[in-house]
Amino acid sequence: MATEKLRFTITVPDEMLQEIDDFRYEHRYPTRTQAVNELLRLGIEALEKRQAAETPPE
Repeated sequence: MATEKLRFTITVPDEMLQEIDDFRYEHRYPTRTQAVNELLRLGIEALEKRQAAETPPE
């Protein structure tokens, strides 16, 4: 079954992989991909909030 989602490969240190797996199991994600997607979403959301807070009002 083809997917419309793009794929890419990343390399992480052993410690980071363990943190990803810990997050996965704590939050009961069935796959590592789903856990990484959620971590990326949370990181992007936090970055956007930080940037919005740093932007002076016009």
